[in-house]
Amino acid sequence: MNRRDALIRVIDSLHAEIAALQANDITALETATAMKLQGIEAVAANDDLPLDAELEALAREAQRLNETARIYVNLMAANVRRRIDQLAGGGGLPAYRPALAATPQRMAHAAYR
Repeated sequence: MNRRDALIRVIDSLHAEIAALQANDITALETATAMKLQGIEAVAANDDLPLDAELEALAREAQRLNETARIYVNLMAANVRRRIDQLAGGGGLPAYRPALAATPQRMAHAAYR
C-alpha cells in the first residue's frame, strides 16, 4: 500500500470512528480504531519521500478529523465525569473546571482513591 492509499484509509477510518462515537457503537469504534492504527502504520512505513501537495492535503484532512474525534471523546468523558459527580451528590457541577481540578486538596484526595 502506498502512502496516498494509506492516508485515505486513515481518513475513512476516522470518519467511521466519529460516526461510531456519535452512535455510541463500541464494536464499530473498536473496528474503526484498529483500521486507523493499521493505516497509520502503513503511512509510517512509506514516509521516506517528501509530501507532495495532494499528500499534504490528505494529511491535513486526517489531522482535522483526528482532532474532531478527540473533541468528541473529551466531551463524552466530561459528561461522564459530570454525571458521576451528580450521582455522588456533587450537584450540578459543570463538565470541566480546571481551577477546581488542580487544587491541592483535590489532587491529594485523588491520590488516595
